[in-house]
Amino acid sequence: MEYVYPAVFHSNDDESYTITYPDLPGCISEGKSLGNALHMAASALNLWIAYLIEKREEIPAASRIEEVKVDFGEFVNLIRVNVRDEHAVRRTVSIPKWMDDEAMRSGLSLSQILQDALSKRLHTV
Repeated sequence: MEYVYPAVFHSNDDESYTITYPDLPGCISEGKSLGNALHMAASALNLWIAYLIEKREEIPAASRIEEVKVDFGEFVNLIRVNVRDEHAVRRTVSIPKWMDDEAMRSGLSLSQILQDALSKRLHTV
C-alpha cells in the first residue's frame, strides 16, 4: 500500500540533514548528504509504517504539506513509500512428479523459484 507523508529536513552545520515526520512522532532519521537524506527518509518511513501495521496500531493521517511549519534552515518534502506485507503464506501448487523429483535431486527450493518467477513476472525485481 502506498503512503505519502511530509518530512521536515533540518540542515546541520556539517552539511548533513536530520529528518523528522510531524505526523509520526519519534520517526527520525539522518543523512550525510541531501541524496542520502532522501533515501534515509524513505527507509525510516517504510520501517515505521510497517511496524504500525504489524502491531495493528492506527496509522495517522498525513498532514498537507502546506500545513507543516518549518524553522530557519529547514524545508519540507513529501516522501512516498510502498509498504508491502512480507509475511510468508502457504500455497498449494501442483507440478508434475518428474519436476518435483528433479528439483529434489538438484537441491532446489521450489518456494524460492516461485518467488523469483513471480517477482520477475510482476516486474518487482
